[in-house]
Amino acid sequence: MSATSTPEGSSLWRPKRAASKRVEALVKGIFATFAFVSVATTIGIVLTLIFETVSFFSEVPIWRFLTDRAWTPLFANKQFGIMVLISATLLTSAIAIAVALPIGLLAAICLSEYAPARMRRWLKPALEILAGVPTVVFGYFALLTVTPFLQKLIPGLQGFNALSAGLVLGVSIIPLVASLSEDAIYAVPRSLRDGAYALGATKRETIVSVVLPAALSGIVASFILAISRAIGETMIVTIAAGQNPSLGINPLVPIQTMTAYIVQVSKGDTPAGSLAYNTIFAVGMTLFLITLALNIFSYWFVRRFREKYE
Repeated sequence: MSATSTPEGSSLWRPKRAASKRVEALVKGIFATFAFVSVATTIGIVLTLIFETVSFFSEVPIWRFLTDRAWTPLFANKQFGIMVLISATLLTSAIAIAVALPIGLLAAICLSEYAPARMRRWLKPALEILAGVPTVVFGYFALLTVTPFLQKLIPGLQGFNALSAGLVLGVSIIPLVASLSEDAIYAVPRSLRDGAYALGATKRETIVSVVLPAALSGIVASFILAISRAIGETMIVTIAAGQNPSLGINPLVPIQTMTAYIVQVSKGDTPAGSLAYNTIFAVGMTLFLITLALNIFSYWFVRRFREKYE
């Protein structure tokens, strides 16, 4: 007998809608709390940077911060030229990008377009394992292995240098570029590839002229994320690049990046609340603004050039 024709008085199962609504409200509250904590943490970090940076600029004019040609806040003759640290950061990041972007993109194309399904299933996780290696290990690998090897090939290469730090930094971010780019390429509909083949295009022509343009927004987003990762890297450049703030683009000599300087001051030798201590917040705010600009550009580019398929 169906439930609708059951005689009156029979016991029918009815969902406990009141309990379900209470559980749903509890779950929504938990998720909202987690979201609020993450947002509040971000706001707290930004406010801390702002307040301490304002305190720093109350003692150091911003024009000195931008125009001084040396960075010596820990010395008697104090100079606060942030461009010294920015140039070192951009130098190591440029070397890393020159390594990671082409290798990562080619690896993504190989995984998505050329590798058999069975090989792809184990090759991609094997590549992503590289992302799990601690950066301090990469740093000592650059200092103790890569630098001695390069010194045999490049006369004049010093023990601490930007070249080995940048090369190893590039290797460390290859999985980030390869994985995200491969996801973007793999998401391109098969119909686009079949249409290109139907017109007589070769596999290489299809990849270059159809697949890569269709996945451009995702590929560029992975590039920008990798660039932000390279700019914000700490341990590799601290260990392998040295702590010698010098203005220039010579990759064979010791340099000091923004993150390496923050590590140097944060060791505890500098009194908290002093001008030298407040420099780490000014440097941190500069680094934050650079990465924020990259993220905004990435957001705009993805929204502007994203391809949508049915």
